[in-house]
Amino acid sequence: MARYTGPVCRICRREGEKLFLKGDRCVAISATGNRPKCAVERRGYAPGQHGQGRKKVSQYGIQLRQKQRLRKIYGIGERQFHNYFVKAERQKGVLGENFLRILERRLDNIVYRLGFASSRTQARQMVSHGHFRVNGRRVNIPSYLVRIGDEIEMKMKERAEDKNQERYKAFVAGVTGRLESKGRSVPQWLEVDAAAFRGRVVALPAREEIQIPVNEQLVVEFYSR
Repeated sequence: MARYTGPVCRICRREGEKLFLKGDRCVAISATGNRPKCAVERRGYAPGQHGQGRKKVSQYGIQLRQKQRLRKIYGIGERQFHNYFVKAERQKGVLGENFLRILERRLDNIVYRLGFASSRTQARQMVSHGHFRVNGRRVNIPSYLVRIGDEIEMKMKERAEDKNQERYKAFVAGVTGRLESKGRSVPQWLEVDAAAFRGRVVALPAREEIQIPVNEQLVVEFYSR
């Protein structure tokens, strides 16, 4: 599957919204202490030669931008993204909310929500490298959809002298310790035991618990044209 490998800050600038695609950099301050590192805060206009020009956006353009924004937040390709939408159409309930719940149930997103990674991109890499188990079984598929009651655990080495174990402990402690300062508290539909490197899905997320800057109804309208 094709994967975007360019500068992700460019994506945030194009959408005109901070999407927190680079983890710590999105909230960090420069070495001088007086300028944020976030590209959106430093240059709050679209990238490119005509980024600062005024453009009249059609209703189709508004819907397209919302769809692209949602897709970029979760780091999903167009085909897989549309397949999720088709799957949501087959479920009972509100289509837009069903769509968001499917995206939230991805394993890489769960790892990010639990605080084990500073961004979804980092969470995707960690899952792909086999650092997590679901219900005791090793899962290296970022798109794996978890269910209620599933337990997600970071795989640790049994040997106490293993350097990787201390590195993971320091990493997780640092990430979880900064959750509140970033406004990234663990949602209520998840439970986390940071000391044991373990989390559990206790419910499916309600719409108000999914904190993303997207109007999902416009995405539904885009695909329903």
